[in-house]
Amino acid sequence: MPSTGKVKVGIIGSQFEADIHAAAFQIMPEEAEVVAVASPTPGNAAALAQRYGIPRVFLDYHDMLKEPDIEMVTITAPNSFHAQMTVDIANAGKHVVCEKPLCMTLPEADEMIETCKRQGVLLGYAEELFFTPKYVKAKQMADQGAFGRVYLVKQSEKHFGPHSPWFWDMDKAGGGALMDLGCHGIAFCYWFLGRPAIKSIYAHLATNVHAAKTKGDDEAVCIIEFENGATGLIEDSWARRGGMSDRSEIYGEGGVSYADLHMGNALPTYSEYGFGYAVEKAPTTQGWSYPVFEEHWNYGIPQEMRHFARCVRGKETLQATGEDGRVVMQALYAAYASAGLGQKVSMPYHPTTTKPIDEWLSRKGQ
Repeated sequence: MPSTGKVKVGIIGSQFEADIHAAAFQIMPEEAEVVAVASPTPGNAAALAQRYGIPRVFLDYHDMLKEPDIEMVTITAPNSFHAQMTVDIANAGKHVVCEKPLCMTLPEADEMIETCKRQGVLLGYAEELFFTPKYVKAKQMADQGAFGRVYLVKQSEKHFGPHSPWFWDMDKAGGGALMDLGCHGIAFCYWFLGRPAIKSIYAHLATNVHAAKTKGDDEAVCIIEFENGATGLIEDSWARRGGMSDRSEIYGEGGVSYADLHMGNALPTYSEYGFGYAVEKAPTTQGWSYPVFEEHWNYGIPQEMRHFARCVRGKETLQATGEDGRVVMQALYAAYASAGLGQKVSMPYHPTTTKPIDEWLSRKGQ
């Protein structure tokens, strides 16, 4: 592979998250360019390629992996495909960027990490909260001592449900709102506090609104105790009306900081008639809405993809790794088990079931 020039990228997937990846690389194009997309859905793949000027389209990602110039592949497929795709990409000698959560099981996580190490390729974990400008600034302030000893970190993400039908299927997703959104919060608290070991986890889960379409949780509260004495509080929902809410709060003995990801970058707007797009997951634009500008930038996704490309060129050191994703996976298992048992679970937790959601469902109602 070349050591200079733009990193050539292939994307697996062609819908919501794939669109975000393609857009992110175009927002910050100096380090990488998307040259191919692979998806088993022909119309979607072709449409994505047309929107972003991607020259090559494949119906089978294995064919895309044969392209010698592609150096890095991003995975935006359902969770159940992450592990096998990562192994295949690594064995093709290409670097991997895998969307969250890393996979479905801890053995899968280990195989992904070990294969990438053996093949000498990077395994980037696509956790954009490590790159979200507001959150990065808050961590910089904390690391500079602005808040003294940080004792509580809160992160929440809430909306009325995911954008693709497969999220509701626990065999494809592995878990509900906690798996989908809580993986962000767990990673954020862990990263913000400097990656201390997790001591224990307590979680409460419920299916309040969407029981007709999923066995998964649509409401989650998770409390994490870290070995350094700090606490993480994570709140997630697929049941919140009114569009997306994403925020964090930092509490230290010497200060506090609040970061609302959307409201500080929104244009409060009233419209009798509605308009095209306000913000991710917004159900309507009639009446009051809060359109967000430079949405992908505010999330940190272009910065994230630029970072991964620079890591391929050896210009930066990987900041969001497969190992980070594994820590999150083990915490998810413990959280689902805690909700099922109705008690705090000590770490490290060793799962007794296949998927994280099974730790809850197998004990639910007992």
